[in-house]
Amino acid sequence: MIRSLYSGIGGMNNFQTKLDVIGNNIANVNTFGFKKGRATFNDMVSQQMQGAGAAIDGARGGTNPMQIGLGGSTSSIDTITTQGPPQSTGRDLDLAISGDGYFVVNDGDQNFYTRAGNFYLDENGTLVNADGLNLQGYSAAVLDEDDVVLDDANLSNLFIPAGQSIEQMRDNPIFGGTFAEDVDDAADIFLQSFNISDSGIITGVFSDSENRVLGQLSMATFANPDGLNKAGSNTFTPTNNSGAPQIGISGEEGRGGIIPSALEMSNVDLSEEFAEMIVAQRGFQANTRMITTSDEILQELVNLKR
Repeated sequence: MIRSLYSGIGGMNNFQTKLDVIGNNIANVNTFGFKKGRATFNDMVSQQMQGAGAAIDGARGGTNPMQIGLGGSTSSIDTITTQGPPQSTGRDLDLAISGDGYFVVNDGDQNFYTRAGNFYLDENGTLVNADGLNLQGYSAAVLDEDDVVLDDANLSNLFIPAGQSIEQMRDNPIFGGTFAEDVDDAADIFLQSFNISDSGIITGVFSDSENRVLGQLSMATFANPDGLNKAGSNTFTPTNNSGAPQIGISGEEGRGGIIPSALEMSNVDLSEEFAEMIVAQRGFQANTRMITTSDEILQELVNLKR
């Protein structure tokens, strides 16, 4: 059979894969923290028609090999982890990361990592993402300890107990010694509001006009963030090629800073995607023409015998 027929089929499959990746990128053009994909190709094994010939002194020179390629295949589908543009929202629980790093969220059994910083409070005052995964960080009790190491061993859920008094918060081990100091009328002093700094520190503003630290967000980095596995719902999980998460706080050991009241938008560029769509479409069409031409040649061969 004609080699070009199978090369054309392989080419069609490759460009279909490329169009699938482009379609996913465009579908997520407004997804917070989304990282676009990119399909790349490589040529397959080539059939050796003639090997290379060595030069003979005083006679003929060397000759190059003669090879016929047998088509191409998909080489990789990359995740492009470049920074998306931050967009100001004015909402206290919207957070964007400027630089390297991922927020750490937990479903009770496993940590996930995300660049999407749209967080919420549940009925218990727990900080969660849109799917209810608990935002991880360091509690006020941990931060109050001397010489504490802020790593993955000390992670816990973060709370902003709006409407609770200092007396109620004293009974919560999350806040520990931070709220165990003597405060007059502790039952009458309530948490009124809060703010999150660019280093991830959550500060509560109380009715006695005092500010008290409620906790601090954690952040994870990876040796190879391109090697992370997309787990859906704007989250990633580590793989053997991403390296283990290095968890700490923002602004340290190469981790980026936090932009309060903002969200990181998708890094998809529509103009680039549309251009790549045209390239993929024309490449797909060219391969269909190759299949049509190969078919016509086979038809001519069949018609030699009448």
